[in-house]
Amino acid sequence: MILDRIKKENDIKKIPKDQLPALAQEIREFLVEKISKSGGHLGANLGAVELTMALHLVLNLPEDKIVWDVGHQSYTHKLLTGRKEGFETLRQYGGMSGFPKRKESPCDCFDTGHSTTSISAGLGLCQARDLLGKKQTVVAVIGDGSLTGGMAYEALNNAARLETNYIIVLNDNNMSISENVGGVSNYLNSIRTASKYLDLKDSIYYKLIDNEKYGQPIARMIQRTKNGIKQLVIPGMLFENMGVTYLGPVDGHDITAVKKVLQEAKRVKGAVVVHVMTHKGKGYAPAERHPARFHGAVPFDIETGLPAKTQTKANWTDVFGTVINKLGERDEKVCAITAAMPDGTGLKRFKNRFPERFFDVGIAEEHAVTFAAGLAAGGMKPIVAVYSSFLQRGFDQVIHDVCLQELPVIFAIDRAGLVGADGETHQGIFDISFLSMIPNMVIMSPKNKWELSDMLKYSLTLNKPVAIRYPRGTAYDGLQEYRQPLELGKAEWIEDCRAGKIGEQKSGGPRVALLSFGSMMETAVNVRNRLLEQGTLNVSLINLRFAKPLDEKAVREAAQSHDLLVTLEENVFDGGVGEKILDQIALSELDTKVLCIALPDNYVEHGNVELLKKELKIDEESIFGRIREMLDEND
Repeated sequence: MILDRIKKENDIKKIPKDQLPALAQEIREFLVEKISKSGGHLGANLGAVELTMALHLVLNLPEDKIVWDVGHQSYTHKLLTGRKEGFETLRQYGGMSGFPKRKESPCDCFDTGHSTTSISAGLGLCQARDLLGKKQTVVAVIGDGSLTGGMAYEALNNAARLETNYIIVLNDNNMSISENVGGVSNYLNSIRTASKYLDLKDSIYYKLIDNEKYGQPIARMIQRTKNGIKQLVIPGMLFENMGVTYLGPVDGHDITAVKKVLQEAKRVKGAVVVHVMTHKGKGYAPAERHPARFHGAVPFDIETGLPAKTQTKANWTDVFGTVINKLGERDEKVCAITAAMPDGTGLKRFKNRFPERFFDVGIAEEHAVTFAAGLAAGGMKPIVAVYSSFLQRGFDQVIHDVCLQELPVIFAIDRAGLVGADGETHQGIFDISFLSMIPNMVIMSPKNKWELSDMLKYSLTLNKPVAIRYPRGTAYDGLQEYRQPLELGKAEWIEDCRAGKIGEQKSGGPRVALLSFGSMMETAVNVRNRLLEQGTLNVSLINLRFAKPLDEKAVREAAQSHDLLVTLEENVFDGGVGEKILDQIALSELDTKVLCIALPDNYVEHGNVELLKKELKIDEESIFGRIREMLDEND
């Protein structure tokens, strides 16, 4: 295999030109084979193979820098920098990340995971380069989807002031670009970057500018005429009008063409956008036909492209999608908002059923939140479906535009808690902490799929900002018989071992209360069963339901009647439910022991969710052991 000859960065330059297409094919076959087993972002990587090869042929890594926006298209980059052997561990605990990681390779110059960050980061690298007197080339690679985010335009606006080279590659696999390109555009591109043209342009321009009386009016007239001509023949005038040079479009699967335009781009003294057209999923028919399915693929059968395992039970996202559909049927004021994730958040059916009340705002979470606030102020009932880690980007808007005005916006927070293989940038482990500090916010989390339905319906009656968090994966279907009506800030006693309640009081045995929030309920039930098997314990089970407002009365009652309180949540401890309960116990001047089961105040790497829970000691076995250890210490 040609790929086997690439042991480290820049080895691709040793591959003969006529073997490069075969190398591209080998890379695609390698990616399909590996990702069919591990899962991962297949479509974007298949589309960026030749583009990545061209970048590596033109640049000298790690001296030169490539910032990959989001980073889910960086697999070929990893292969070309000598990480082929590590691909067996892709997205596995302790193994290779699915995103660029500085700690993984010096060729990964910036950690990414969320979109629209690359142009800003790349511009910072350029300024650092210039301040330190260095000469390396800096390239930001951004997709057309990421250009729907406002941060990209903020960075472009800033980059227009740069007077040294900065290359921004627009990897376009979906944009509709008018066909006024071809020979004239290619000709202009080559002329505008030719050394004689650049030298002549600078010489004439600066001489004219120096002559205030006659030269400056002529220079302005030439500039207006040039811009008028460019409007007719150059499709990138959006960038040109911002002060950024535009080159392209170019076929992103033609290595020679991409190399040529990149070499031309390196000559530009300033920011330059290189527009590259690619085809998502190229080379693998199922991914070409179903790009959304293969964006973040689960393990699949290579021949058919179908998932290796079929899902038999509904997941939390499915439940949300079903319920919001019914809410849309019953109330014409209910509308749904997503930031470019209609499939991932379960809104596809709502979109098809109620297109006039469905809004995909692109990868722009800040805008999504304020847009929802405007809808609410106008009398609608907006539900913002968003992943927990992506809502972080709209934090300011949640405070000032929603909660300050106490507008009834509902945040359906998917992927709350550990999400697994996508790692640090995607784990939804901070939302309780950052939302609970905001006045006027109500935070709920369901114990099972029926309670998610109840909470969505109940939230529409509150006329307040509401956040409902639920995890990734199969929805818990236990405890169906426990469905007490929701009351604001009131917990649900599922099992109560206090004397005179359900007759489970064991004479002389210690009393333990498990206070579970949301996704930890299934674990709490299993831990309770194991504790009861001890024969001498009395164990209560409380479904907190609300992190804000917290049921302080239930907490005090539990503390006064139990020897040990155990709080369970899938959030970091700092700012989480457990910390709030500890504060409540202290304020009530109670001496009840409290064991807080939460995630450490740290970032959590990629890996299987069950394995991560075990490593972080929030799994059933670890919790049971920690409770037993604490009880034994008090004997």
